[in-house]
Amino acid sequence: MDDIKVFKVSSDDDLKKVYQIRTTVFVEEQNCPPELEWENEDVSTHFLATYDQQPAAACRWRETEKGFKLERFAVLPQFRGKGIATEMIKTVISDLPKKAGYIYLHAQVTAMPLYQKSGFKAVGDMFEEAGIQHFKMVLSKN
Repeated sequence: MDDIKVFKVSSDDDLKKVYQIRTTVFVEEQNCPPELEWENEDVSTHFLATYDQQPAAACRWRETEKGFKLERFAVLPQFRGKGIATEMIKTVISDLPKKAGYIYLHAQVTAMPLYQKSGFKAVGDMFEEAGIQHFKMVLSKN
């Protein structure tokens, strides 16, 4: 899609845009406590997505003791439904190191169909994070 660009953040200016998107979506819209939102920033690889050259969405990945975790997928309200999150998932997965065997995320229940379309499968029971219901989802290798 020509309108959507997803790229790895390499400047402080772009990182500020990522943080603003996450503040708008998670802290303001979803009422996540700010102290839960801002963690592991320095050990994460951040991405910014633009739509028609406007900052539209953000996400990140990081290595954990379990594997590689995709996190903080946030699309600003006015850019939802345009395929941006799907493009971000593809870009982030292709950016992971070759050694990335176990790839997982914690999906908000409402976002599960998006991740399922990209090959993720729910595992375990529903749980709450920052007051929002989630399922752990793992990328299926088949």
